[in-house]
Amino acid sequence: MILENIHSPADVKALEPEELPRLCQELREFLIQNVSQTGGHLASNLGAVELTVAIHRVFDTASDRLVFDVGHQCYVHKVLTGRQELFSTLRQFGGLSGFPKPYESGHDAFIAGHASNSVSVALGMARARTLQNRDYSVLALIGDGALTGGLAYEGLNNAGASREPLIVILNDNGMSIDPNVGAMPHHLSRLRSKPAYYHFKKWYRQLFGKRPMESGLYRFNHRVKTSLKKALWPSSTLFEDMGFTYLGPIDGHDLPRLCDVLEWARELRCPVVVHVNTVKGKGYPFAEQNPGKFHGIGPFDPETGLLKKPGGESFSSVFGKALAGCAAQDGRVCAVTAAMAEGTGLTAFAKEFPERFFDVAIAEGHGVSMAAGLASQGMLPVFAVYSTFLQRSYDMLIHDVALERLHVVLGVDRAGLVGADGETHHGCFDPLFLCTIPGFTVLCPSDFAELRSMLRQALFRLDGPVAVRYPRGGEGAFRADTSDKPLARLREGGDVTLLGYGVLINNLLEAADLLARDGIQAEVVKLNRISPLDHEAVCGALGARDTLLVLEDSFGAGCVGQRVAAILAEHAQAPRKLILKNLGKTFAPEGSVAELEHSFGLDAAAVAAAVREA
Repeated sequence: MILENIHSPADVKALEPEELPRLCQELREFLIQNVSQTGGHLASNLGAVELTVAIHRVFDTASDRLVFDVGHQCYVHKVLTGRQELFSTLRQFGGLSGFPKPYESGHDAFIAGHASNSVSVALGMARARTLQNRDYSVLALIGDGALTGGLAYEGLNNAGASREPLIVILNDNGMSIDPNVGAMPHHLSRLRSKPAYYHFKKWYRQLFGKRPMESGLYRFNHRVKTSLKKALWPSSTLFEDMGFTYLGPIDGHDLPRLCDVLEWARELRCPVVVHVNTVKGKGYPFAEQNPGKFHGIGPFDPETGLLKKPGGESFSSVFGKALAGCAAQDGRVCAVTAAMAEGTGLTAFAKEFPERFFDVAIAEGHGVSMAAGLASQGMLPVFAVYSTFLQRSYDMLIHDVALERLHVVLGVDRAGLVGADGETHHGCFDPLFLCTIPGFTVLCPSDFAELRSMLRQALFRLDGPVAVRYPRGGEGAFRADTSDKPLARLREGGDVTLLGYGVLINNLLEAADLLARDGIQAEVVKLNRISPLDHEAVCGALGARDTLLVLEDSFGAGCVGQRVAAILAEHAQAPRKLILKNLGKTFAPEGSVAELEHSFGLDAAAVAAAVREA
């Protein structure tokens, strides 16, 4: 076994070239075996094995800066940088993160959880290097999917013009970059990726000194070459027009060629794009045939590719079916997603109503603005989006939707704590920022039936922008009466009032049962709508209480509990004791939702304990 002797990038560099194919094979076997136990992002990492090995052969990530975009493809990097023994804890509470984390290793240059920011971050690092008179390489590893985000082009435009030495590695698995067609592009790509070509080009530049562009002959030859290339090979000019030297496309599974190209890119000392073609799921037939399923997958049987615990009905799947039903009823209903059709439950909608289904790719800001355009012309757009990615659309929500009170509906999926993906993916901000936007209605279903009812309410009975927020996974024991009232009293009790919304109502009802055993009678009140809060209803249901506890899986500053307390104080009905149970100011790490709720004191036992203490 080669892999068991790899403890650092230095061990990778020490391998003989003939040992590298075996290392890549063992890495794939390692990934399949470990991810099948813990779950995680498999297909993207299988496709990046040779590319990651090549990076560690050519560069030293202890000093050189490797910036991942999204971070789904960082597992091989973690294995090769001394974290192989920790993979049994991948995405577990207190274990190894599924994304790059600088606090975890000096080889992780920057955190990565969302998309399209790597070039901007890398350019900042390159500029810092120049200002500090230091010498190290800076690389941005970006997938072609992330190039659909506008921030990627802002970064590329500025980086190309900067002339800072910077390498952008485009890992292209066929998702979005235009394909090259014909024999000539294929021939040119092979020619340009051979070492002889690089050595010739380097020698040619040296003929004209350190500043070849000051030579008239060099500039003339360069213009002729560029004109021919634009005619024969248009895909390369997108980057060269922004000021990059373009190398590729390169076979991302040809390790010797990858190493040669990366060495050449480092020597160029200018902005370079290395375009690499890879196969998502490479080396594992189930992942190659269904890369979407194996992009992010739970524990599975590596022999069959089947999930060990098949998923049942979820809020996402119920939402998708309910939305399809609404679309069948009203031809104005449209669905918008940002590269998350399957994750948000819209696959069936896309098949049934393809002309009213729009996947805008990783471009959430564009998704919101396009939905605003649809609404302005009388359609009923529903943008289904994960809460954590909705954060990227904040300006558009204000400027393009709320200012004109356009009837755009948001299906805010993965609201609250989501589990193993950690702090970059928890949906703990949307109750804070959505509720600050004038005119926004925010509804919080607690079970499947209430989700169906609230979606119809959002589409057909409310005006202006509406968000329906719901968690990842399934419903709890609670069953709602699908009331349209702003709040509902679920349980009577005179000693303490427990207030919450969404699926955390299950924790409050369980806490009330625990307290009842101690002779403490807890009233449980559920907010169906957290924005706008109905002052009269809040004061009528919660005013002049001795003790009020508000439970939320959001951050504390600006939370619903603070807003409720302000309303009660404004009307001179503040409780004698107020207990706010939320995340405070701490980002939640990886772990199951149950583990995280226990850690932050949001589970039923912690709620009951807080009441007893009060």
